[in-house]
Amino acid sequence: KGSLDPCAHKPVLGADTAVVVDNDILGKPLDKAHGLDMLARLSGRTHEVISAVALIGEVTMTRLNISKVSFRQMSNTEREKYWQSGEPKDKAGAYGIQGKAAIFINRLEGSYSAVMGLPLYETAELLEQAGIKSLR
Repeated sequence: KGSLDPCAHKPVLGADTAVVVDNDILGKPLDKAHGLDMLARLSGRTHEVISAVALIGEVTMTRLNISKVSFRQMSNTEREKYWQSGEPKDKAGAYGIQGKAAIFINRLEGSYSAVMGLPLYETAELLEQAGIKSLR
């Protein structure tokens, strides 16, 4: 029997992003000390941001984007003020490239949208493969 739910056969899109430094995955900070520690680890260094997107429908398709983000050296005062802004409290790696943390980033190799959390190029590829038209 078919489902009466009009969304029953619609594809589902999901994505997630991880910040990786020294082979450690930096999730969302547990508290202020954890967040400040994450920011200190990123300060003056390059890390990877790995974003995956999946489209689940008749078949499951996935794409992965790995970008490299370089932070300039941040002072203790800057890290503290950034934490106090509230922005890093719910972000992987304790920062959001689309917000105030942009002033710390001196180089990006890869995809801005993937670092933000949804790799749009890869998402458009998946949607087109599934027959869902995009702007291309």
